[in-house]
Amino acid sequence: MSRTRQAAFGLPAGVGAIAVGSFEMASAMRFDWHRHPMHQLAWAASGVLAVSVGASTWVLPPPRALWIPAGIVHAVEASRPATMRSVYVRRRGCEIRWTAPTVVAATPLVRELIGMLAEPDGSKRARGHAERLLLELLRPLETTPVALGMPVDPRARRVADALLADPADARTLAQLGRAAGASARTLARLFLAETGASFGQWRTHLRLRAALEHLAAGTPVAVVAEQVGYAGASAFVAAFRRHLGVAPGAYFAAC
Repeated sequence: MSRTRQAAFGLPAGVGAIAVGSFEMASAMRFDWHRHPMHQLAWAASGVLAVSVGASTWVLPPPRALWIPAGIVHAVEASRPATMRSVYVRRRGCEIRWTAPTVVAATPLVRELIGMLAEPDGSKRARGHAERLLLELLRPLETTPVALGMPVDPRARRVADALLADPADARTLAQLGRAAGASARTLARLFLAETGASFGQWRTHLRLRAALEHLAAGTPVAVVAEQVGYAGASAFVAAFRRHLGVAPGAYFAAC
C-alpha cells in the first residue's frame, strides 16, 4: 500500500459512518506526514505502530489504539513488520469530541468489532449496530506520548544523530560536543531552543522511545535497560513509570 493511497483513503460510497482500511507494513515502512478529512482510529492488528504528531510519538502495541481527530497531521511507521488497521469515521454525527490524539484501550471486543467492520459482507443493520457499539466502547487510557523534537543546528543535529544510532551512548554533553564542534553550553542552549526540552530530557525521551520498540518485540526489561543506557532494570523502570505513567509490563498488558 503506497503512502499516497493510505493518505487519500476515504469512505466508499454506500457504507455507513465507518470504513476500515488494512495495510501490511514491512520493516522500516513509513506513511509520511498526511491528514484525513475524517477521524481515524489507528490500531496494530499485529506488530507495533509508532504514530507521530509534531514532536510527540505514541508507540502502539495491539492492546492500544490511537484516536486521531480529523485534520490532524500525522505520520505512521513500523520498525518491524506490522498489520495496521485504520478505522475511518465521518465527522458528521460522531459523538466523540476529542480534539487531540487520544490513546484508547483496544479490548478484545473492540478488536472483534474492527475485524467485523473490515469485512465487506453483512447486513446494513448489523453493520450499523457494530459501528455504534465500537464508538461507545472507546475509553481513553492515561498515557503520555514520547516527545522527541529534532534540533536543526548542524552541531546539535550531529549529537542527536549519534545518540539515535546508539541510545546507550554514555558520553557527557561536553564529550559529545568535542566531536560535534561545539561547547556543552552551546549545545544545551540549542537543544532547549530547538526541541523544547533540555538535553537531559531529550536524551531520556530518546531512550524511552527506543526502549518501547525493544519491549514491543518481547525483549526482557533487564536487557532493554542495558540496550538504552540504564545502569539497571530498576533505574529504567523508574524512569519509564515517571515519564509514561505506568511500568513497562502494564504498558504492554492486554486490556
